[in-house]
Amino acid sequence: MTEIIVVTSGKGGVGKTTTSASLATGLAMAGKKVAVIDFDVGLRNLDLIMGCERRVVYDFINVVHGEATLKQALIKDKRNETLFVLAASQTRDKDALTQEGVEKVLDELAKEGFDFVVCDSPAGIEKGAHLAMYFADHAVVVVNPEVSSVRDSDRILGLLASKTRHAERGDTTVKQHLLLTRYNPVRVEAGEMLSVKDVEDILGISVVGVIPESENVLAASNSGEPVILREDSFAGQAYKDTVARILGEERPLRFTEVEKKSFLKRVFGG
Repeated sequence: MTEIIVVTSGKGGVGKTTTSASLATGLAMAGKKVAVIDFDVGLRNLDLIMGCERRVVYDFINVVHGEATLKQALIKDKRNETLFVLAASQTRDKDALTQEGVEKVLDELAKEGFDFVVCDSPAGIEKGAHLAMYFADHAVVVVNPEVSSVRDSDRILGLLASKTRHAERGDTTVKQHLLLTRYNPVRVEAGEMLSVKDVEDILGISVVGVIPESENVLAASNSGEPVILREDSFAGQAYKDTVARILGEERPLRFTEVEKKSFLKRVFGG
C-alpha cells in the first residue's frame, strides 16, 4: 500500500525542499520505490536540488490536465533506480492544481507500485499547500527552532487535524512528525534558540529528526545533490537517522548537544 508523506511548514525558507529531496532519496536507498512531487507551482526548486532540472520535459500540471502521461513526466533519478521526480510547472498559475487532478496522479502512482510518495509542499495555507497535505498519511512538519517558525507551524497542525481526507472520513489521523532544521546547540545553550524540548512542548508532537546547521546543505543543493548523500556531513547523517525513524527504527538523536572539548584541546586549543 502506498504511503503519502507531505513535507510542510507554516513559514517559507525553513528547508522543506531540502528535506523532501533527502527523505525521498533516503527511502529509495532503503530499497523503497519512491516518487517525490513538487507542489510549488510557479517556483519549481525540487528538480534543481535533485539535479534533474535539464531533464524536465513534462511537469505535474501537464499530467493533472491530461497533456502528458505520468510515465512521460516522471524523471528517474540517476543515482537511485527506484526514485522518481515529478517537477512543478514554472509557467502555470497555482489554480491549475485541482483536487481531482492530484487524486488522479496519486492513484496512478499507487497502481504503479510506489511504496512512498513524498509531496513537497509550498509554505503556508494557500491552495497548493492544502492539496499537498489533503491526501497525506504522514506529515513531516519542518520547523526552525525560533518563535515565528514554531508559531506558524502550529496553524499547520490545526489544518492537518481538520482539513485532510483522513479528518473528513474520521477513520484515522495524519501521523504528524516534527523535524527541526538549522539546529545549533551552541545558540540553544546561549538562550538564542529554542531547544528540542521547547519546540516539542509548544507544538505537542514528537521530533522525528534534528538537522544541525551546516554549510554542507547549501553546497549540496547548489550542486544538485541531496545532502543525505554526503557521508561526511552531519546534516546528511541526521537525515539518514530521520528516514530510519520514519521506517520504524529506533535511533537516538544526535547533534543536539554542545560538543565537549577533551582535556588536551582545552589545554592546547583547537
